[in-house]
Amino acid sequence: MTISDYQKKVDDWIREYGVRYFSEMTNMLILTEEVGELARLMAREYGEQSFKKPEDKLNVKTKITDELADILFVTTCLANQMDIDIENALNKNLAKKTSRDKTRHLNNSKL
Repeated sequence: MTISDYQKKVDDWIREYGVRYFSEMTNMLILTEEVGELARLMAREYGEQSFKKPEDKLNVKTKITDELADILFVTTCLANQMDIDIENALNKNLAKKTSRDKTRHLNNSKL
């Protein structure tokens, strides 16, 4: 599936099951919530925090995967409602990063 295909699938889903898009502000707040949920898992799995209960560590990769998918879904909702072509935006962004940073990381002795 292309990114454009995914944008269309999300739009179709919203129209069929979601009735309408939440406002941009509500979606931004939901996105922040989803990023926070990912951050909580990352802090415990890769950072210095510990899980509250040992069973919370079970299936952590699946939980992280689900949070990343939630973030992409809400980001796609925002793009759709603001009429932004994510595929085009990503291509432009990668070209910008390539132009700006093509030797930056190669010459970084810390890497």
